[in-house]
Amino acid sequence: MNIVLYVIYLAAIVYAWLIIARALLSWLPVRQGNVVHRIQGTLVRLTEPYLRLFRRLLPSARIGAVGIDLSSIVGLIALFVVVQVVVRL
Repeated sequence: MNIVLYVIYLAAIVYAWLIIARALLSWLPVRQGNVVHRIQGTLVRLTEPYLRLFRRLLPSARIGAVGIDLSSIVGLIALFVVVQVVVRL
């Protein structure tokens, strides 16, 4: 694999882990001012531009009174498709 494709592959994998970390931290109750709160804020700032693309196209799924944001899942699937394309080049 050429070095440029390897860097793209590595960046996509790291970004996927950032999205997963953001999704996991969103389930935890975090107090403001806490270290975890700052980490969560950083993850949101890093991943929000990418996930916003999918949030515009995909409305929140409603289950009763609860809305579920599926943009993280769709974003990860799209990212893994890109990874597979890069690996095959």
